[in-house]
Amino acid sequence: MKEYDNNIPIYKQIMTEMKIRISSGQLKAGEKIASVRELAQEFEVNPNTMQKALSELERENLFYTERTAGRFVTADGGMIMTLRNRLAEQELQKFMEYMAQIGYSPTEVIQKIETWQKEGKNNA
Repeated sequence: MKEYDNNIPIYKQIMTEMKIRISSGQLKAGEKIASVRELAQEFEVNPNTMQKALSELERENLFYTERTAGRFVTADGGMIMTLRNRLAEQELQKFMEYMAQIGYSPTEVIQKIETWQKEGKNNA
C-alpha cells in the first residue's frame, strides 16, 4: 500500500488496511504483528503515523499490547466477525448508493449481480 488518498488522513487509510488484513485472515486472531518500525517501512510512512494507526486500532480493541512481548491481534473471534460484517456493510452501502445514482433499483442490482455471477465475471 503505497498510494494514499490525499483526502483521507494516512493513519486512517492504514487502519482500514489493517482491518482488512484482520477480517480476511491475513492477520490471524492472537497473532503477533510486526514492530512499528517494520510496519512503517512496509507502508512507507513515518513511524509516528504508524504508531497513531496502531494506537487507534488498539483503542478499538482490535490489537492489544503485552508489555514485553509486543502487539497482537485480538483473539476475540466474535469481534473479528463483527469487524468483517461492518466492513462489508460499509462497502455495500457505497455500492448501493452508486447503483441508485446510475438508476438501478435494489431489485435490478440483485438481477445484475446474479447475471454477472452466472457469466463468470466474479473471478476478480
